[in-house]
Amino acid sequence: MKTNVIVLALVLTSAALFLVSFVVGVFLCICYRRATKSEKNEAEENIELKDHFSIWSYDGKLVYENIIEATEEFDDKYVIGVGGSSSVYKAKLSTGQIVAVKKFHAIPDHETLDLKAFTAELRALAEIKHRNIVKLHGYCLHPRFAFLVYEFLEGGSVDKVLNNDTHATMFDWNKRVKVVKGVLNALYHMHHGYSRPIVHRDISSKNVLIDFDYEAHLSDFGTTKILYHNSSNITTFAGTYGYAAPELAYTMEVNEKIDVFSFGVLCLEILMGKHPGDLIFPLYSSSETSSVSNLLLKDVLDQRLPHPVKPDVEEVILISNVAFACLSENPRLRPNMKQVHNEFLMPKSYPMDSLPSVTLGQLINY
Repeated sequence: MKTNVIVLALVLTSAALFLVSFVVGVFLCICYRRATKSEKNEAEENIELKDHFSIWSYDGKLVYENIIEATEEFDDKYVIGVGGSSSVYKAKLSTGQIVAVKKFHAIPDHETLDLKAFTAELRALAEIKHRNIVKLHGYCLHPRFAFLVYEFLEGGSVDKVLNNDTHATMFDWNKRVKVVKGVLNALYHMHHGYSRPIVHRDISSKNVLIDFDYEAHLSDFGTTKILYHNSSNITTFAGTYGYAAPELAYTMEVNEKIDVFSFGVLCLEILMGKHPGDLIFPLYSSSETSSVSNLLLKDVLDQRLPHPVKPDVEEVILISNVAFACLSENPRLRPNMKQVHNEFLMPKSYPMDSLPSVTLGQLINY
Protein backbone atom coordinates (compact mmCIF):
# COMPACT_ATOMS: atom_id res chain seq x y z
CA MET A 1 0.00 0.00 0.00
CA LYS A 2 2.82 2.37 1.00
CA THR A 3 4.68 1.47 -2.20
CA ASN A 4 1.61 2.30 -4.34
CA VAL A 5 1.32 5.73 -2.71
CA ILE A 6 5.00 6.45 -3.42
CA VAL A 7 4.63 5.33 -7.04
CA LEU A 8 1.50 7.48 -7.46
CA ALA A 9 3.27 10.47 -5.96
CA LEU A 10 6.24 10.01 -8.33
CA VAL A 11 3.91 9.71 -11.33
CA LEU A 12 2.00 12.86 -10.37
CA THR A 13 5.20 14.77 -9.70
CA SER A 14 6.67 13.70 -13.04
CA ALA A 15 3.45 14.67 -14.83
CA ALA A 16 3.45 18.06 -13.14
CA LEU A 17 7.08 18.68 -14.05
CA PHE A 18 6.40 17.63 -17.63
CA LEU A 19 3.40 19.98 -17.83
CA VAL A 20 5.39 22.89 -16.41
CA SER A 21 8.28 22.17 -18.78
CA PHE A 22 5.86 21.99 -21.71
CA VAL A 23 4.18 25.31 -20.84
CA VAL A 24 7.56 27.03 -20.32
CA GLY A 25 8.79 25.58 -23.61
CA VAL A 26 5.74 26.83 -25.51
CA PHE A 27 6.08 30.27 -23.88
CA LEU A 28 9.77 30.52 -24.80
CA CYS A 29 8.98 29.39 -28.33
CA ILE A 30 6.32 32.10 -28.71
CA CYS A 31 8.68 34.73 -27.32
CA TYR A 32 11.41 33.60 -29.70
CA ARG A 33 9.08 33.74 -32.69
CA ARG A 34 7.86 37.21 -31.71
CA ALA A 35 11.42 38.44 -31.25
CA THR A 36 12.43 36.92 -34.58
CA LYS A 37 9.40 38.46 -36.28
CA SER A 38 10.18 41.83 -34.69
CA GLU A 39 13.78 41.65 -35.86
CA LYS A 40 12.59 40.62 -39.32
CA ASN A 41 10.14 43.52 -39.50
CA GLU A 42 12.81 45.92 -38.31
CA ALA A 43 15.20 44.58 -40.92
CA GLU A 44 12.51 44.90 -43.61
CA GLU A 45 11.85 48.48 -42.53
CA ASN A 46 15.54 49.28 -42.78
CA ILE A 47 15.64 47.69 -46.22
CA GLU A 48 12.62 49.75 -47.23
CA LEU A 49 14.27 52.95 -46.07
CA LYS A 50 17.43 52.05 -47.93
CA ASP A 51 15.49 51.32 -51.11
CA HIS A 52 13.51 54.54 -50.82
CA PHE A 53 16.76 56.45 -51.05
CA SER A 54 16.68 55.68 -54.78
CA ILE A 55 13.79 58.16 -55.06
CA TRP A 56 16.52 60.73 -55.50
CA SER A 57 17.78 60.68 -59.05
CA TYR A 58 20.94 62.50 -58.03
CA ASP A 59 23.63 62.11 -55.39
CA GLY A 60 22.02 62.02 -51.94
CA LYS A 61 25.05 63.27 -50.02
CA LEU A 62 25.47 66.16 -52.43
CA VAL A 63 21.80 67.11 -52.02
CA TYR A 64 22.12 66.96 -48.23
CA GLU A 65 25.08 69.34 -48.26
CA ASN A 66 23.31 71.54 -50.82
CA ILE A 67 20.19 71.84 -48.65
CA ILE A 68 22.21 72.63 -45.52
CA GLU A 69 23.97 75.38 -47.47
CA ALA A 70 20.80 76.68 -49.15
CA THR A 71 18.95 77.01 -45.82
CA GLU A 72 22.03 78.14 -43.86
CA GLU A 73 21.59 75.14 -41.56
CA PHE A 74 17.83 75.63 -41.43
CA ASP A 75 17.76 79.29 -40.53
CA ASP A 76 14.28 80.56 -39.58
CA LYS A 77 14.26 83.08 -42.43
CA TYR A 78 13.70 80.19 -44.86
CA VAL A 79 10.68 78.81 -42.99
CA ILE A 80 7.45 78.80 -45.00
CA GLY A 81 5.34 76.67 -42.65
CA VAL A 82 5.36 75.28 -39.13
CA GLY A 83 3.51 72.23 -37.78
CA GLY A 84 3.40 70.26 -34.57
CA SER A 85 6.19 67.86 -35.47
CA SER A 86 8.03 69.68 -38.24
CA SER A 87 8.90 72.90 -40.04
CA VAL A 88 8.94 73.44 -43.80
CA TYR A 89 11.71 75.39 -45.51
CA LYS A 90 12.11 76.75 -49.01
CA ALA A 91 15.49 75.79 -50.50
CA LYS A 92 17.07 76.66 -53.84
CA LEU A 93 19.57 73.97 -54.88
CA SER A 94 22.77 74.70 -56.79
CA THR A 95 21.05 73.31 -59.91
CA GLY A 96 18.52 76.14 -59.65
CA GLN A 97 15.72 73.78 -58.62
CA ILE A 98 13.52 75.04 -55.77
CA VAL A 99 12.28 72.43 -53.31
CA ALA A 100 10.31 72.32 -50.07
CA VAL A 101 12.19 70.70 -47.19
CA LYS A 102 10.21 69.33 -44.26
CA LYS A 103 12.51 69.01 -41.24
CA PHE A 104 11.25 67.04 -38.25
CA HIS A 105 11.63 68.40 -34.73
CA ALA A 106 13.39 66.66 -31.88
CA ILE A 107 11.13 65.19 -29.21
CA PRO A 108 10.80 67.71 -26.32
CA ASP A 109 13.27 67.09 -23.48
CA HIS A 110 15.03 64.44 -25.57
CA GLU A 111 17.94 64.50 -27.97
CA THR A 112 16.30 62.05 -30.35
CA LEU A 113 14.31 63.05 -33.42
CA ASP A 114 10.58 62.38 -33.78
CA LEU A 115 10.85 59.63 -36.37
CA LYS A 116 7.30 58.27 -36.05
CA ALA A 117 5.78 60.93 -38.29
CA PHE A 118 8.86 60.88 -40.54
CA THR A 119 8.58 57.13 -41.12
CA ALA A 120 4.79 57.22 -41.60
CA GLU A 121 5.01 59.97 -44.20
CA LEU A 122 7.93 58.39 -46.03
CA ARG A 123 6.17 55.03 -46.29
CA ALA A 124 2.89 56.56 -47.40
CA LEU A 125 4.37 58.77 -50.12
CA ALA A 126 6.64 56.00 -51.35
CA GLU A 127 3.49 53.96 -52.02
CA ILE A 128 1.00 56.62 -53.12
CA LYS A 129 1.46 58.11 -56.58
CA HIS A 130 -1.14 60.55 -57.92
CA ARG A 131 -1.14 63.92 -59.66
CA ASN A 132 -3.13 65.45 -56.77
CA ILE A 133 -0.72 64.24 -54.08
CA VAL A 134 2.46 66.15 -53.38
CA LYS A 135 5.52 64.59 -55.02
CA LEU A 136 8.33 63.31 -52.81
CA HIS A 137 11.84 63.75 -54.24
CA GLY A 138 13.74 62.06 -51.42
CA TYR A 139 14.67 61.99 -47.76
CA CYS A 140 17.58 62.31 -45.38
CA LEU A 141 17.99 60.49 -42.08
CA HIS A 142 21.03 62.02 -40.38
CA PRO A 143 22.14 62.04 -36.71
CA ARG A 144 21.48 65.78 -36.66
CA PHE A 145 18.56 66.12 -39.06
CA ALA A 146 15.66 64.11 -40.46
CA PHE A 147 13.91 65.69 -43.40
CA LEU A 148 11.85 64.99 -46.52
CA VAL A 149 12.32 66.81 -49.81
CA TYR A 150 9.21 67.70 -51.85
CA GLU A 151 8.35 69.51 -55.00
CA PHE A 152 7.81 73.21 -54.26
CA LEU A 153 4.29 74.43 -55.05
CA GLU A 154 4.19 78.13 -55.82
CA GLY A 155 0.58 78.79 -54.87
CA GLY A 156 1.05 77.82 -51.22
CA SER A 157 -1.66 76.37 -49.01
CA VAL A 158 -5.38 76.99 -49.45
CA ASP A 159 -5.73 78.50 -45.95
CA LYS A 160 -3.13 81.18 -46.76
CA VAL A 161 -4.85 81.97 -50.07
CA LEU A 162 -8.23 82.38 -48.36
CA ASN A 163 -6.73 84.54 -45.59
CA ASN A 164 -5.31 87.02 -48.10
CA ASP A 165 -7.96 89.26 -49.68
CA THR A 166 -5.94 89.85 -52.84
CA HIS A 167 -5.23 86.16 -53.40
CA ALA A 168 -8.79 85.18 -52.42
CA THR A 169 -10.24 87.52 -55.05
CA MET A 170 -8.09 85.85 -57.70
CA PHE A 171 -9.27 82.47 -56.40
CA ASP A 172 -12.49 82.57 -58.45
CA TRP A 173 -15.30 80.00 -58.50
CA ASN A 174 -13.88 78.01 -61.38
CA LYS A 175 -10.55 77.66 -59.57
CA ARG A 176 -12.22 76.77 -56.28
CA VAL A 177 -14.25 74.03 -57.97
CA LYS A 178 -11.01 72.75 -59.53
CA VAL A 179 -9.31 72.56 -56.11
CA VAL A 180 -12.25 70.68 -54.57
CA LYS A 181 -12.18 68.17 -57.43
CA GLY A 182 -8.43 67.75 -57.02
CA VAL A 183 -8.74 66.85 -53.33
CA LEU A 184 -11.66 64.55 -54.17
CA ASN A 185 -9.55 62.72 -56.75
CA ALA A 186 -6.68 62.28 -54.27
CA LEU A 187 -8.96 60.86 -51.55
CA TYR A 188 -10.82 58.63 -54.00
CA HIS A 189 -7.46 57.21 -55.09
CA MET A 190 -6.30 56.67 -51.49
CA HIS A 191 -9.54 55.09 -50.26
CA HIS A 192 -10.41 52.97 -53.30
CA GLY A 193 -7.29 52.66 -55.43
CA TYR A 194 -5.46 50.11 -53.27
CA SER A 195 -6.23 46.71 -51.77
CA ARG A 196 -5.99 48.36 -48.33
CA PRO A 197 -7.59 51.79 -47.87
CA ILE A 198 -5.21 54.60 -46.93
CA VAL A 199 -6.69 57.20 -44.57
CA HIS A 200 -5.04 60.63 -44.42
CA ARG A 201 -6.55 61.66 -41.03
CA ASP A 202 -5.66 65.36 -41.33
CA ILE A 203 -7.54 66.85 -44.27
CA SER A 204 -7.60 70.63 -43.83
CA SER A 205 -7.00 73.79 -45.83
CA LYS A 206 -3.42 74.05 -44.52
CA ASN A 207 -2.64 70.61 -45.96
CA VAL A 208 -3.87 71.35 -49.47
CA LEU A 209 -1.25 73.03 -51.64
CA ILE A 210 -1.83 74.56 -55.08
CA ASP A 211 0.41 75.31 -58.04
CA PHE A 212 0.26 78.20 -60.51
CA ASP A 213 -2.58 76.46 -62.37
CA TYR A 214 -4.59 75.95 -59.17
CA GLU A 215 -4.14 72.20 -59.31
CA ALA A 216 -4.59 70.84 -55.77
CA HIS A 217 -1.93 68.66 -54.12
CA LEU A 218 -2.71 66.90 -50.84
CA SER A 219 0.21 67.09 -48.39
CA ASP A 220 1.33 66.23 -44.83
CA PHE A 221 1.05 62.46 -44.55
CA GLY A 222 2.62 62.13 -41.10
CA THR A 223 -0.63 60.83 -39.57
CA THR A 224 -1.60 58.56 -42.47
CA LYS A 225 -2.85 55.09 -41.57
CA ILE A 226 -3.24 52.05 -43.80
CA LEU A 227 -6.34 50.07 -42.83
CA TYR A 228 -5.90 46.33 -42.36
CA HIS A 229 -8.94 44.10 -42.76
CA ASN A 230 -9.96 41.87 -39.82
CA SER A 231 -7.80 43.85 -37.39
CA SER A 232 -8.30 46.69 -34.94
CA ASN A 233 -7.70 50.18 -36.30
CA ILE A 234 -7.90 51.92 -32.93
CA THR A 235 -5.25 54.59 -32.47
CA THR A 236 -4.55 57.91 -30.75
CA PHE A 237 -6.14 61.15 -31.92
CA ALA A 238 -4.62 62.77 -34.96
CA GLY A 239 -5.88 65.64 -37.05
CA THR A 240 -6.82 69.28 -36.76
CA TYR A 241 -9.57 70.48 -34.44
CA GLY A 242 -12.41 71.98 -36.44
CA TYR A 243 -11.96 69.38 -39.18
CA ALA A 244 -12.00 66.18 -37.11
CA ALA A 245 -15.11 63.98 -37.24
CA PRO A 246 -17.33 64.23 -34.11
CA GLU A 247 -17.18 60.48 -33.35
CA LEU A 248 -13.47 60.83 -32.56
CA ALA A 249 -14.53 62.44 -29.28
CA TYR A 250 -15.63 59.03 -27.97
CA THR A 251 -13.87 56.52 -30.22
CA MET A 252 -10.43 56.41 -31.73
CA GLU A 253 -11.28 53.98 -34.51
CA VAL A 254 -9.82 55.06 -37.83
CA ASN A 255 -11.84 54.54 -41.00
CA GLU A 256 -12.43 56.31 -44.30
CA LYS A 257 -15.43 58.23 -42.99
CA ILE A 258 -13.25 60.53 -40.86
CA ASP A 259 -11.60 61.78 -44.07
CA VAL A 260 -15.05 62.17 -45.62
CA PHE A 261 -16.15 64.46 -42.76
CA SER A 262 -13.00 66.58 -43.05
CA PHE A 263 -13.54 66.81 -46.80
CA GLY A 264 -17.01 68.24 -46.14
CA VAL A 265 -15.56 70.92 -43.86
CA LEU A 266 -12.92 71.77 -46.46
CA CYS A 267 -15.53 72.08 -49.24
CA LEU A 268 -17.57 74.61 -47.27
CA GLU A 269 -14.44 76.51 -46.25
CA ILE A 270 -13.39 76.89 -49.89
CA LEU A 271 -16.88 78.11 -50.86
CA MET A 272 -17.33 80.42 -47.85
CA GLY A 273 -13.79 81.75 -47.77
CA LYS A 274 -13.47 80.95 -44.07
CA HIS A 275 -13.81 78.02 -41.69
CA PRO A 276 -17.53 77.05 -41.57
CA GLY A 277 -17.65 76.28 -37.83
CA ASP A 278 -20.51 78.74 -37.21
CA LEU A 279 -22.50 76.91 -39.86
CA ILE A 280 -21.63 73.31 -38.95
CA PHE A 281 -22.07 73.17 -35.18
CA PRO A 282 -25.76 74.29 -35.21
CA LEU A 283 -26.51 71.32 -37.51
CA TYR A 284 -26.10 68.99 -34.54
CA SER A 285 -28.52 70.93 -32.35
CA SER A 286 -32.21 70.38 -33.13
CA SER A 287 -33.08 73.78 -31.67
CA GLU A 288 -30.67 75.61 -34.00
CA THR A 289 -30.97 73.58 -37.22
CA SER A 290 -33.87 75.68 -38.51
CA SER A 291 -31.82 78.87 -38.27
CA VAL A 292 -29.22 77.33 -40.58
CA SER A 293 -31.78 75.76 -42.92
CA ASN A 294 -33.38 79.13 -43.64
CA LEU A 295 -30.12 80.74 -44.74
CA LEU A 296 -29.69 81.43 -48.43
CA LEU A 297 -26.67 79.84 -50.08
CA LYS A 298 -25.75 83.11 -51.79
CA ASP A 299 -25.44 84.78 -48.39
CA VAL A 300 -22.92 82.29 -46.99
CA LEU A 301 -20.69 82.12 -50.07
CA ASP A 302 -17.47 84.15 -50.06
CA GLN A 303 -18.66 87.73 -50.46
CA ARG A 304 -15.30 88.83 -51.87
CA LEU A 305 -16.34 87.22 -55.17
CA PRO A 306 -19.34 88.02 -57.38
CA HIS A 307 -22.09 85.39 -57.26
CA PRO A 308 -21.24 82.37 -59.41
CA VAL A 309 -22.91 82.11 -62.81
CA LYS A 310 -23.32 79.21 -65.24
CA PRO A 311 -21.67 76.76 -65.49
CA ASP A 312 -19.93 77.36 -62.13
CA VAL A 313 -23.21 77.87 -60.24
CA GLU A 314 -24.27 74.25 -60.82
CA GLU A 315 -20.90 73.04 -59.55
CA VAL A 316 -21.11 75.27 -56.46
CA ILE A 317 -24.58 73.93 -55.63
CA LEU A 318 -23.36 70.35 -56.15
CA ILE A 319 -20.33 70.88 -53.87
CA SER A 320 -22.56 72.43 -51.19
CA ASN A 321 -24.95 69.49 -51.31
CA VAL A 322 -22.12 66.96 -51.17
CA ALA A 323 -20.46 68.84 -48.31
CA PHE A 324 -23.56 68.68 -46.10
CA ALA A 325 -23.93 64.96 -46.83
CA CYS A 326 -20.30 64.44 -45.76
CA LEU A 327 -20.96 66.34 -42.52
CA SER A 328 -23.59 63.92 -41.24
CA GLU A 329 -23.07 63.35 -37.51
CA ASN A 330 -23.61 59.62 -38.02
CA PRO A 331 -20.64 58.26 -40.01
CA ARG A 332 -22.83 55.49 -41.49
CA LEU A 333 -24.97 58.13 -43.19
CA ARG A 334 -21.99 59.81 -44.86
CA PRO A 335 -21.19 58.82 -48.43
CA ASN A 336 -17.85 57.21 -49.17
CA MET A 337 -15.44 58.89 -51.58
CA LYS A 338 -16.46 56.58 -54.41
CA GLN A 339 -20.06 57.77 -54.06
CA VAL A 340 -18.88 61.39 -53.91
CA HIS A 341 -16.76 60.80 -57.00
CA ASN A 342 -19.78 59.39 -58.83
CA GLU A 343 -21.84 62.46 -57.85
CA PHE A 344 -19.47 64.63 -59.87
CA LEU A 345 -19.47 62.21 -62.80
CA MET A 346 -23.27 61.98 -62.88
CA PRO A 347 -24.55 65.07 -61.05
CA LYS A 348 -28.14 65.29 -59.85
CA SER A 349 -30.64 67.61 -61.44
CA TYR A 350 -31.39 70.00 -58.61
CA PRO A 351 -34.99 71.26 -58.38
CA MET A 352 -33.81 74.82 -57.76
CA ASP A 353 -34.53 77.69 -60.11
CA SER A 354 -31.41 79.78 -59.53
CA LEU A 355 -28.79 80.59 -56.89
CA PRO A 356 -30.72 83.49 -55.26
CA SER A 357 -33.54 81.13 -54.21
CA VAL A 358 -31.46 78.21 -52.93
CA THR A 359 -31.58 77.69 -49.15
CA LEU A 360 -29.23 75.57 -47.10
CA GLY A 361 -32.25 73.57 -45.95
CA GLN A 362 -32.84 72.45 -49.55
CA LEU A 363 -29.23 71.34 -49.88
CA ILE A 364 -29.15 69.57 -46.50
CA ASN A 365 -32.35 67.62 -47.09
CA TYR A 366 -32.01 66.87 -50.79
